[in-house]
Amino acid sequence: MSEAKGPTVADLFRRAQAIQKENAQMSYKDIAAQIVREHSASPFPPTYNLTIPEQDDRAPEEDWSAGLPLVLRGIQQKDWNDIAQGIVLSLEQTENYERARGPEGSRDDWHDRSKGIKGALEKGVGKWMPEELMKLAERNATKSNENSPKD
Repeated sequence: MSEAKGPTVADLFRRAQAIQKENAQMSYKDIAAQIVREHSASPFPPTYNLTIPEQDDRAPEEDWSAGLPLVLRGIQQKDWNDIAQGIVLSLEQTENYERARGPEGSRDDWHDRSKGIKGALEKGVGKWMPEELMKLAERNATKSNENSPKD
């Protein structure tokens, strides 16, 4: 007998983002309520992959993962309200981080993920990447820096 497949945690997070995008004035509480309404009859998400992979580019893990303990508790106790509250907490933390720090590419030095590895990375890339690809990458980097918004 096969078990019905429910949404993953990442699916629920993406749905919360979509709900918020559809109605930017909707409160986080209302987003959570809509998630519960839409999924309360669904099977619970699996616990083996409590992640939201694409959020790692938007905010540090401690922000986007803030609600995952609530999600896990909700799955374990079979409580859609806890799951929805956890999803919304992660969404809120991610959005608060972006509001405070700006979009990707305009962050301060403290959040620069290349800090401490930049020299080794350049040395490795320079050693192994063909020269024509290096020139192409440098041109693209220059273009993206020229097109990025200035403070």
